[in-house]
Amino acid sequence: MSIQAEFQTLKQHLQTVIVGQEALLDKMLIALLTGGHVLLEGPPGLAKTTAVKTLANGVHASFQRIQFTPDLMPGDVMGSDVLDVNTGALSFVKGPIFNEIVLADEINRAPPKVQSALLEAMAEKQVTAGGQTRALPEMFLVMATQNPLEQSGTYPLPEAQLDRFMLHLVLDYPTESEELEILRRDRAHHFGEDKEPVNPFLTPEKVLHARRDVSEQYVSDSIEKYIVQLIAATRKLGDLDRSLAGILEVGASPRASIALLHAVSAYAWLQGRDFVTPDDVIKLLPDVLRHRLIISFSGRAQKWTPDTIIQKIIQLIPVPVGLE
Repeated sequence: MSIQAEFQTLKQHLQTVIVGQEALLDKMLIALLTGGHVLLEGPPGLAKTTAVKTLANGVHASFQRIQFTPDLMPGDVMGSDVLDVNTGALSFVKGPIFNEIVLADEINRAPPKVQSALLEAMAEKQVTAGGQTRALPEMFLVMATQNPLEQSGTYPLPEAQLDRFMLHLVLDYPTESEELEILRRDRAHHFGEDKEPVNPFLTPEKVLHARRDVSEQYVSDSIEKYIVQLIAATRKLGDLDRSLAGILEVGASPRASIALLHAVSAYAWLQGRDFVTPDDVIKLLPDVLRHRLIISFSGRAQKWTPDTIIQKIIQLIPVPVGLE
């Protein structure tokens, strides 16, 4: 069986555990294929934690859930030096961040010191503690959940940290038919009808091999230019349409272009193609840009949101016709 087929088998398994949320499952696999971190936003009870844990089990990856709270300390996440009472020597005890897939639950409840330590881990795949830098696992991946900012006790994440997330996914409630299926599966689970042990479908080694395949996907010059034009449009909206002048305080950096290129390459690979199309770019642009746009006071007063701005940009930038 090819690695692509194994990823499809993994997705089918995820669908047996998670009802609906197909876009979430696709984009979690994209993150796995690129090593890009994911920010999941939505109300409680939408199986975010279950989806991430099931993904980790499916690739035989080490997994750890970290509950972020206002009293969390950097050492609770990264690890710290501990005194050995017998020898009097200090030894470093690794924290939960030293796993291949880390679920950062309610990440926007953590204090700034923890966010700063997490930023190094996400950006450099390393942790500095006790004056020594230690590498994280090669497949290291953060999937974070964020409560809607309207909830009490939440704080906006720093711009630098938001920029380290490849994708920002906004989840919604299931349809009534999907919720009915959730009820039925829950009953089956409690009656022991689906408790067979899950064998991993992939291994971290195979995931890393697939990442190399994705990096070799063909992306035409016209697609590359299209990606750059879409991202650059966030920095010069007023030049494209005078009515949009001043609605954004900050546009997206070149890191967004890189993230979009990697994301669309992985998506095309998952579809069984060795080339990227403009539709791939349009499909993934909102998830890549959503968290990178800062709307001005004027923009908020005019009822602009990141998603409506992104749709406007898609309308303004001509779609390339060919793939040459």
